[in-house]
Amino acid sequence: MIQIQGVSHRYGDREVLSGVDLSLGEDRIGVVGANGSGKSTLARLLNGLVVPTTGRVLVDGMDTARDGAGVRRKVGFVFSDPDAQIVMPTVAEDVAFSLRRHGLGKAEVADRVGGILARFGLGGHLDHPAHLLSSGQKQLLALASVLVTEPEILVCDEPTTLLDLRNSRQVADLLEGLTQQVIMVTHDLDLLAGWARVLVVNEGQVVQDGPAEQSIGRYKALMGAGRPC
Repeated sequence: MIQIQGVSHRYGDREVLSGVDLSLGEDRIGVVGANGSGKSTLARLLNGLVVPTTGRVLVDGMDTARDGAGVRRKVGFVFSDPDAQIVMPTVAEDVAFSLRRHGLGKAEVADRVGGILARFGLGGHLDHPAHLLSSGQKQLLALASVLVTEPEILVCDEPTTLLDLRNSRQVADLLEGLTQQVIMVTHDLDLLAGWARVLVVNEGQVVQDGPAEQSIGRYKALMGAGRPC
């Protein structure tokens, strides 16, 4: 369970979130809003990449500002640009890098790396240069490198933005099949069809919180009215 209690956040003099109160417990939660609405900041608050200016964020009772390392063991984060997450030369090395602080032996690391890459369709690319993968393969690698650590919650900030339709659907299907709680920021409204809960962020506030059809309708109405959302 993630609890957001009276959270506001500023970048310098600019307030990007104001007075947000939420409890996030559902298996699938979407977040939508226009660029600059504050939705990506909201996502980054959930695993301590950003800490509140005021208020607090709790993950299973842990304060993100006080126990960021503990929170990040529970909450994995996937960025829209996988190149921001790929840090090692080869595919296998990049996934193994995520396990460096887990106290595992070489054999266990190799087993977990091979297993997750096979699951993500990258089993034949262990020694392939990571940055020479296709855009879709890079996003799969970024997901694998996060999920190999077995987080309980996965936060994705526009994970399909840079992908073509085929790769976008592949990533979406993979996310849909996960056992982890998934919280996804996206501009691709079709990905959220049927989701039980979608948040609409507008000018730093959550202005709608409900089932996908209802929330997406509100979002489209705000966009159609020519107002920032």
